[in-house]
Amino acid sequence: MKRILLLAAILLTSHVFAQPDPSQEISPDASGVKAVSGNEFLEGKKNSATKVKDQERTGTCWSFSTTSLVESQCIKNKLGVLDLSEMYSVRCIYNEKARNYILRQGHAQFSEGGLGHDVIRAIATYGAVPESAFTGHANGDKVYDHELMFKELRKYLDSTLKTKGGVLQAEWQPGFNKLLDNYLGTVPEKFSYNGKQYTPETFANNVLRFNPDDYVNITSFTHHPYYKSFILEVPDNFSNGSFYNLPLNEMVQLVKDALNNGYTLMWDADVSNNGFNGKKGLAMNLSAGQSMNPESKEDQADAAIRQRLFENLTTQDDHLMHIVGIEKNKDGRTFFIVKNSWGEVGPYKGHVHVSENYFTLNTISLVVPKAALSPDLQNKLKK
Repeated sequence: MKRILLLAAILLTSHVFAQPDPSQEISPDASGVKAVSGNEFLEGKKNSATKVKDQERTGTCWSFSTTSLVESQCIKNKLGVLDLSEMYSVRCIYNEKARNYILRQGHAQFSEGGLGHDVIRAIATYGAVPESAFTGHANGDKVYDHELMFKELRKYLDSTLKTKGGVLQAEWQPGFNKLLDNYLGTVPEKFSYNGKQYTPETFANNVLRFNPDDYVNITSFTHHPYYKSFILEVPDNFSNGSFYNLPLNEMVQLVKDALNNGYTLMWDADVSNNGFNGKKGLAMNLSAGQSMNPESKEDQADAAIRQRLFENLTTQDDHLMHIVGIEKNKDGRTFFIVKNSWGEVGPYKGHVHVSENYFTLNTISLVVPKAALSPDLQNKLKK
């Protein structure tokens, strides 16, 4: 996810850092599609989602995208429109990354990045809090910028590993947490929400009614058996999360069916290529010489091409976003409506319209509500 930080930094120079209010539901009806699609697309379905946010100068797209997914599920489950703290999960997962890094003696990934299943595990393990209870801003900061914090955290862990005599100091974690306090703020043990007192755990249980088993991790590659799970080989999978492997056509169809049935999905993809343009709000697998617009000619993609690009490290897990809708362009090709976390940039106010061909070629993984899987597919994955 390192490459995407540069792209985000470039985009950040073109808009203000003010956080839009995410606590208003976007209409899922036809007017909701028009609101994010303009006149370039003829028909579609936009499912409920909270407003676009801005991860700013951080590598925390994994938390913004998956938290947005959980917020959408709360709306779908008629639990209300919630504004959850992305930085609470970020902070909790930093402790897991640090422990993993120390126990592996520095021979492990320690970065700002993560994957969608890290948020699911964080909520299940540490609970959740509303944005109003933990903003992730300390010392009056108004902009998220984790560059200095990350350098300090990494320096602290590396110095801990260099303890003289090779014996690790027993209590290294308090110092690490103090750094997190300094940069992100202190985590509240209790907080008030709608007139009631909660802990992060009771908030997740009683307000979100959160069950981690309600979500599944999906991918599609040919170097592992289909309908089985495997540990996805990407750097940000520091926690060795497992993903169910589907044939490519079934993964694509799963996304279409889920969206048409009112569900949304977390999407991990490569976006560091000429086909992804956040400022234009489009992502397409363009044919040579084609300029970018929804009607441009595209190259086709298949499992063999996709596998080759993954194994030669062209396709990497750059960026995670939230797929919230589906639509057709004027010549009938399918596009997915994707909520990004770079603020309200571009003509679609922070949404990117991703062609099916681009999605097919560049997808790394998905986090999907289990209820969105057909009974037949759920049975296949149980075997």
